[in-house]
Amino acid sequence: MEFDPFIDNIYLAVIIGIISVARTARLIIHDDFPPMTWLRARILAQYDEDSSWRGLWECPYCLCPYLAAGMVAWMYLSDLHWSWWLINGIWAGSYVAAMLYAYDEPE
Repeated sequence: MEFDPFIDNIYLAVIIGIISVARTARLIIHDDFPPMTWLRARILAQYDEDSSWRGLWECPYCLCPYLAAGMVAWMYLSDLHWSWWLINGIWAGSYVAAMLYAYDEPE
């Protein structure tokens, strides 16, 4: 049986990809990171208050399918290149670390 790194690592890649997508959605929709607040304001200024397109940028349930589609495309096109693992591993790991910290704070 031949070793196929894409197939053999697909389950771990899916987990890392899901966490990375969740982190990206959090960054786009909620975070106060100054470059993102600036970008978010510019994006939302493109749409009227009642535009249904505006909801795409404000709702994780609306945004995540598009982010996930991009992640799947990146996974496939890169053939899970080491750079995919490095970028998404750091991104997903930082999100898991932040969640662990948030639930470990003293009352």
